[in-house]
Amino acid sequence: MVSKFMARMHRQLMLWGYYGYKGLCGKYPMPIMKKSQYRLQMTYPIPETKSCKSIGQTEAIWQAGREFPVNGEDFGYLIWRKRDCCLQ
Repeated sequence: MVSKFMARMHRQLMLWGYYGYKGLCGKYPMPIMKKSQYRLQMTYPIPETKSCKSIGQTEAIWQAGREFPVNGEDFGYLIWRKRDCCLQ
């Protein structure tokens, strides 16, 4: 769900590219999202503190047992974005 929303925001040019040769000293329009630019980390309901997950990695293993049926199905994710910088 998170990756679909991020891909939609890229198509609408609401999210930009920040890595690679074009992104060394600033952002550039990236209408097609590169999955390697982002990593996801679950923060709610049970935080994932040991590692970040890449987009496209199966959730069947690491997300099993993290949903509380009584409290609903709300989830929170921390999104890490790779960014290349240049020294001026």
